[in-house]
Amino acid sequence: MSAQPARAYLGIGEVLARLRAEFPDVSVSKIRFLESEGLIEPARSPSGYRRFDAADVERLRYILTAQRDQYLPLRVIKERLVPPSAGGTAPPDGTVPPDGTVPADGTAPGDCAAVSGGGSLSRRQLLAAAGIDEEQLAELETFGLVRRAGRVYGRDALEVASAAAVLGRYGVQARHLRAVRAAAEREISFIEQVVAPTLRQRNPQARQQAGQTAREIAAVTMRLHGALIEAALAEAGFPGDGLAQPAAGYGTPAGGPGG
Repeated sequence: MSAQPARAYLGIGEVLARLRAEFPDVSVSKIRFLESEGLIEPARSPSGYRRFDAADVERLRYILTAQRDQYLPLRVIKERLVPPSAGGTAPPDGTVPPDGTVPADGTAPGDCAAVSGGGSLSRRQLLAAAGIDEEQLAELETFGLVRRAGRVYGRDALEVASAAAVLGRYGVQARHLRAVRAAAEREISFIEQVVAPTLRQRNPQARQQAGQTAREIAAVTMRLHGALIEAALAEAGFPGDGLAQPAAGYGTPAGGPGG
């Protein structure tokens, strides 16, 4: 009996089966959302069904890894990926290089073309992109971690929701993050005090300068925050050097935060 020729494509269900062991939160809706955002471009059968080849699967693995292990928002991933129409793909093993880029036939990372996307998300899009459910999003909104403008959510909401989803695997719930939100609000209050004299000048140039100064101070404050956390970890006796990214394939540790 002659061997059957191997198919050159997979259906969306087969793609899920390949990815779910490594990415339990991946879903049909999330893959469709990534397609709608221009990160993947699977072929279509004459009847309209999606057809994924090996490059599509590796590209998906790259995107999901960048979201999970480096907390990269989709906007940044899109900027660092070669557009699917240009024939770009992900590394063969699906890993994310240290700078998060995928080289395009020898071009420098800065030459990778960005795929533009919208600045707001519907509720359904946010749920799919962040990999959370309605109950988790409701909790994040209840504790003021995610806010919406009218009926849509900004990119900041996606970044917060994505980070909360990762922390949830360690047993961290939305209510545990109130202290993080409060600390951020205190830092913003501090920054507002520093730039207040510039804002009092009440002209467009001064406002632009105040915005730039505020963001510069925020960047330095974030570095300071990381250094203080690292020092506190060392003082508490936790081994390691530098703040690590979560390891691939990690599970939820036993005994999460209590209360």
